[in-house]
Amino acid sequence: MIRIVLVDDQELVRAGLRTLAEHDGDIHVVAEAANGSDGVAEVRRYRPDVVLMDIRMPKMDGIVATREIVDDLALTGVRVVVLTTFDEDEDILAAIRAGSVGYLLKDIAPHDLRAAIRAAATGDALLSPAITRKVMSALAGGPTGRTRPHLLEPLTEREREVLTRVGLGESNDEIGASLYISPATARTYVSRLLSKLQARDRSQLVILAYESGLITPGNAG
Repeated sequence: MIRIVLVDDQELVRAGLRTLAEHDGDIHVVAEAANGSDGVAEVRRYRPDVVLMDIRMPKMDGIVATREIVDDLALTGVRVVVLTTFDEDEDILAAIRAGSVGYLLKDIAPHDLRAAIRAAATGDALLSPAITRKVMSALAGGPTGRTRPHLLEPLTEREREVLTRVGLGESNDEIGASLYISPATARTYVSRLLSKLQARDRSQLVILAYESGLITPGNAG
């Protein structure tokens, strides 16, 4: 059973998310909160597998709340997924830098929402190619625009290929299909990348894939 906490300032939205998330019986909402501050408290109380976090809320916004959860060593293993109505580049990048493992919009299809929760619980990818392009566009508009190719120095050629696929928002299954390897082998490569690049999660790997110059908005598909 995957245990989740819902953090959103609209009660009706939380009720709808609860119904959609629990539809198949393998996901259970253990707590809800109407602002980031209460959300952090509920996460510390229940230590769920996944948190669905809105961005714009009173008292404490979702970016700050995400950072507090990710930085709390007692909450290691809790994965935050931002779920919002906003797809502005700065919000997406801020959420990922704060430590969210994914960024979803509230118009997501119900079965895709449940699939995303399951993916977060297992550490798989949650950034769609469209969101990935927005992340890279936001990075491209940064103050320097310069890449850091030295980031790739510790990697083998195969690891660079896997990093490219991660950077394009592919799941382990999709990476396996792209590179003709098994999903389990793809997962092993991703674990190696996290270790070698000292990245917290796959979302950071997406950023590193761009910052290294391995991929650019032009070849993001």
